Amino acid sequence: MAPTKPIVEHTVDRTPEYEKFLEELRDFHEKRGTHLDPEPKMGNLSVDLYKLFNYIVQNGGYDKVSDEKLMWRKMCEGLGLMRHNAPADAYTLKQIFYKNLAAFEIKKIHNKEPPPPEILEFTTAKGGSLLTRTLENFVAKGRNDREDSEDGSTPGRERPVAETPASGRASRGLREAPAPRVIFHPDTNSSRQTRHASGAQQIGTPSSNSHSHNNSAIAQNPGNSHRGAYVFNPPGPDMNNPIVQGFVPQPVQQMPLRIVDTPSSNPELFARKQRLLKQPPVAAPNPGMLVRACLPPGALDGPNIYERCLLSLRSGIRSEQAFGCHHLLKISHERGDKYKFSQFCGLAEGLTELALSIGGMIYHVNWTVSYDPDSDNTDIGELDGLEGTPDILERIAQLKRRKDVDDNILPAEFRDQLTLVLEATQTIRNMVNMPDNAYFMSEYPPVKDLLCVILNLPELECVVELKHLALEIAESILPYLVLRSDDPLYQSLLAKLESDDRGVILTALKALNKIALNHPIETNRLGNVPPSVLQRIMDWLLLNDEDLLDITTDFLYQYTAVVENLDTMLKHIKIEHLVTHLVRLLSHGAKRSMRELIVSEARLAYDPPNETVVPTPKDLLEKLLAIEEPERCYAWIRCFFEEDPDSNITQLAIWQAYNTEFLEPLKRKGRSMISAPEFIKSITSVYESAGAQIVHEQGPGGQSQQKYLIRGIRPRRYPISPDGRGYFQCQLPAPHGKPPGGAKCGAWNLTAEKMWDHIVAEHLGDSVSRTEDGKLVNKEGMFSCAWNNCQKFPRPTEMFLVQYMAHLKTHLRSEEIRHAAKPSEISPLAPLPPPPPSPTSTTNRSRSGSFSSSSSKSRVVRPAKTVTITIEETASARDERNPNAPAQAAGVPLSAVLILRNIAQYVPRTEAEAELRRRKNEGEEGEGWNEILFRPVMGRLWEVFTENRLLTPHLAGLFGLLEERQQVRRFVVEE
Repeated sequence: MAPTKPIVEHTVDRTPEYEKFLEELRDFHEKRGTHLDPEPKMGNLSVDLYKLFNYIVQNGGYDKVSDEKLMWRKMCEGLGLMRHNAPADAYTLKQIFYKNLAAFEIKKIHNKEPPPPEILEFTTAKGGSLLTRTLENFVAKGRNDREDSEDGSTPGRERPVAETPASGRASRGLREAPAPRVIFHPDTNSSRQTRHASGAQQIGTPSSNSHSHNNSAIAQNPGNSHRGAYVFNPPGPDMNNPIVQGFVPQPVQQMPLRIVDTPSSNPELFARKQRLLKQPPVAAPNPGMLVRACLPPGALDGPNIYERCLLSLRSGIRSEQAFGCHHLLKISHERGDKYKFSQFCGLAEGLTELALSIGGMIYHVNWTVSYDPDSDNTDIGELDGLEGTPDILERIAQLKRRKDVDDNILPAEFRDQLTLVLEATQTIRNMVNMPDNAYFMSEYPPVKDLLCVILNLPELECVVELKHLALEIAESILPYLVLRSDDPLYQSLLAKLESDDRGVILTALKALNKIALNHPIETNRLGNVPPSVLQRIMDWLLLNDEDLLDITTDFLYQYTAVVENLDTMLKHIKIEHLVTHLVRLLSHGAKRSMRELIVSEARLAYDPPNETVVPTPKDLLEKLLAIEEPERCYAWIRCFFEEDPDSNITQLAIWQAYNTEFLEPLKRKGRSMISAPEFIKSITSVYESAGAQIVHEQGPGGQSQQKYLIRGIRPRRYPISPDGRGYFQCQLPAPHGKPPGGAKCGAWNLTAEKMWDHIVAEHLGDSVSRTEDGKLVNKEGMFSCAWNNCQKFPRPTEMFLVQYMAHLKTHLRSEEIRHAAKPSEISPLAPLPPPPPSPTSTTNRSRSGSFSSSSSKSRVVRPAKTVTITIEETASARDERNPNAPAQAAGVPLSAVLILRNIAQYVPRTEAEAELRRRKNEGEEGEGWNEILFRPVMGRLWEVFTENRLLTPHLAGLFGLLEERQQVRRFVVEE
């Protein structure tokens, strides 16, 4: 199967180049005095003049495209403008270019002066050769045409072979009309010459003169000149007679013919007549039928389908209304983009009145619309068609329901009428989807009364669909309306939020969110929302329903933008819970990922080796004591030593370190220790590069001395566990009662949790307290941090224990991650290039004399310093007006942060905040509402601020508002 061509979609890209091109094109047409259509239409598509101009110029320009056959159709296909009628689309595109861009092309591309508008923009796009078109050759063609048309003779049927000056292209392949066939007319006159003819010829002028006279006579009758081409007139004396020469034959009159039906030409007609003759005679036909039978077809077609449906709708006849509603529903569905209320007077009134009949089906009332300005509206069923009915809800509350309406069994008449009401309401719903119709219906007051009547119907299954249609109508027309808090339609929509139907709740919230959306001045204030509805809206935030969350957050965003509404929330609901839910929704649908950022690249460095073996942590010592020899020896060497081809340690030093750690504990347990020779041999079993050596060195007195070494290993800077995790030291100052001097504590721990337990037990001491079940009490105290010269809290600062713990754990986590690398990642590489030569001796002794190296520094590879950060990605969207701009926050997280910003901005202006300030002035302790609401969640807000790049600008604005109100203090948890 042949591959299909890719479908090109034509759109208007409003790029800076497009705007610059249109500005230049406007200036050109303004100077030229012609009209420019910046966005011409081809059906429903807007044509991008910038794309059209570049595409036609790339294909050779207007003249070249017009000269090639079917080239404009290819231009339509290339630009994605081909619809259903190729010839019409091609001509439309050509006309658009001809009117708007042809003269601009001549000036811009060809650098020539375009023809005047009288022969370019003011004429049709017929032909080409615009570059050679001038006022002289274009007008000359028109003058010749007029002279030919003024000639008295009938124009010839043959087309000239030469092309006209106004067209420089071929005739699109059309064939020339063939020459007319000449019918032969035989001469019926006698060939013999009579005596009078011969005498006349002798008396008359010579033959040459007779020929000239004959020619002049023919020339005097130009109207019959065409007969000379068909009739042969031989020369002779009879033809020279003036009577003969002046004879004008009578014109041939055509005989009118009529088609006559015969048994052979129309046998069916005669067979039908025979059958009719055999039937018994019937009564005389209706005179009206006889009149219609005599008239030609189409003489009495009546109104079109639109007017026919409108008349049927207003007739009041059930069958006619059914016909009209059926076709109106079909038309509104298929041609809703062209079917407007403003074009059919009375259509909106007819549909509304038919839909209002639902009231008489359920209640004992007949709703009617009165357009009388002097009406007193005393009748409960009379609605005000000019201003609307403000007490419609009170009237509905007074109605009595019919007893014969059973939701389980519907009579046929009730069902048929309900079908008409549904079709009329659905027609309104379909039509108001068009903005023009929605605006028209928003200006028609009875439609609001209709929606109130439908929305306040009893809870019956037969009217559920009708209520949904009414909510959809309200959603379409409310953007053009401004509803007060006491408006009946507004109260009806709020009442629907108490429903248990998810579809009703969603559509009602959408309608409420769109109130005054398109109004140029007024805004949606959403006043007098019942506290029960506010509580339900807050509860909906807990549901895992994407659509409901989106609409609910939109409602809260508009609701919290009004100070009075926030005052209502502070008085009637737990707004602290709302803030907590909103902070949780900042990460709604987020994708969390860990990303490692390289702070510094890995490099070769020369660090001084560790000169002593670090002490064994208590938990590691207990693990090693539980192992038997020689596995204990192997494990101890792995935990405290690493490979280094250029380093060495004396056998005595390593044995003393092992003996110091394990001799006494093993004696207390009554267990034996490994011997020194076996211990030395075990080292080579752990590291292949390690081995025992004897080195001869020169002593102080110049004598040669032997030194027993283990070459190829060196002590680790920190011990590691048997599974490869590194220990890290406590960097806080030593606790009180320990050796002073500003020394660090130095306690080794494997995890941040164990280090925190050590800090609580050894460093915090009496400053913390525990509950009966052993949990720490989160109380305020004076805390400071001196971990590795930390400058966040260098002096004791008043804060809660949980805040101090959160800050301190940032140090512990980073130390734990830094020491959690495997030994292979922190060991030096071998072989490495030799270090630079040192001016000192090649053999140096350590301060203790137990460790030495071939140089004062060991060659090690500094691993890359990295920082692991958490990235949180939430919903985003791009600006359609600027697709190249970076993505922006969108969806539920954006709505949540905007609601938080509204709360932080407008809560200080509420009466509840003023009451708190008054109590504080009277001596009562208390905090502002912003501090009450945001202090518990400030840590999470900063966490989202550091992890979510899209929400960072909005959260920065929120923090700015809190800081501006002097509500943010030094309780912020460091990230």
